[in-house]
Amino acid sequence: MIESSNDPDRLPNAPHPRETLALIGHHSQEEAFLTALRSGRMHHAWLLGGPEGIGKASFAYRAARFMLGEGDPVRRAEAGRDLAMPETDSATRKIAAQSHPDLHLLRRIAKPDGKSFTSNIPVDLVRRIIDRFGSSAGEGGWRVAIVDSAEDLDRPGANALLKLLEEPPPRCLFLIVAHAPGRVLPTIRSRCRLLAFEPLGEGDVAQAGAIALERMRLPYDASALGRAASLSEGSVKRALTYVDPETLALVEAVRARLDALPAIDLTALLALGEDVAGRAGEADFAVMIETVQGWLGAHLHAHAAAGPARLAPLAEVWERLARAANEVETYNLDRRPLVMSLFHDLSEAVSRSRAA
Repeated sequence: MIESSNDPDRLPNAPHPRETLALIGHHSQEEAFLTALRSGRMHHAWLLGGPEGIGKASFAYRAARFMLGEGDPVRRAEAGRDLAMPETDSATRKIAAQSHPDLHLLRRIAKPDGKSFTSNIPVDLVRRIIDRFGSSAGEGGWRVAIVDSAEDLDRPGANALLKLLEEPPPRCLFLIVAHAPGRVLPTIRSRCRLLAFEPLGEGDVAQAGAIALERMRLPYDASALGRAASLSEGSVKRALTYVDPETLALVEAVRARLDALPAIDLTALLALGEDVAGRAGEADFAVMIETVQGWLGAHLHAHAAAGPARLAPLAEVWERLARAANEVETYNLDRRPLVMSLFHDLSEAVSRSRAA
């Protein structure tokens, strides 16, 4: 299994979004951004909304390179068809090196022990960004702030950012990544233009995954990557996690149990419970929970027009699952009972949903 690195938004050795020049998919989002820039009425704040791991942060850095690159970005937009910038551009190099004076990043930061990260974006960091936006741009052009992600802003941090969004300095751009834009503070949402991102298609996920794996210098099986892409719910990051043979086998086993609902195979569930039990099963437990959540999310999205009576049972299981998984980890509880109760709850919810 490819584990998460000590950087909270990337896998080890994977190209960071600031280093990723190619963007797979999301062509309509690029065109919407370029159209706004060409019009002369560029909105100062964009809420980049959509599921995690589909390329929103890569888009944000791509847009930042475009705005901060050499020359006038408006003229560049009038002459271009996308937001691609050459690797030789000075802004591209400086952003990759995290040294551009006019690109500011709001994200969780490492704790003093260097072993973990803050649970939220510190409000003091937001205030420092406000101070920087009160001075002139370091290179005399645009200033860009990337918030990755909005969910990591606590209330004080969100309120501090709101003040800057309410009275933005000229030639400033805010790119706010949001995995669940509906949960963003309404006052922030109202001051942003929403740019919605959809999960990538299987082909795009496989293509982006292959590019990442080649840059990570990791061997992979193309057929396994294709299977991982089909189970990823449109997320490249998830596909990279699933491409490991043992992880892929676990995900396929969980999905088989989910797709068979409301029928339950007790023998298979007992085996699954053993797989995720104990210290050795911590990573597998996280994958199982993520797989169930992905299946639930896709199911709710696919049947959004069915009405609340059919969706409510599954939504209730989603909420209970999040609480139960957190309690299991917090109190170091046996995971096997959770596996059994989870699938029995899902079975009942699927039956109730079909009967509604």
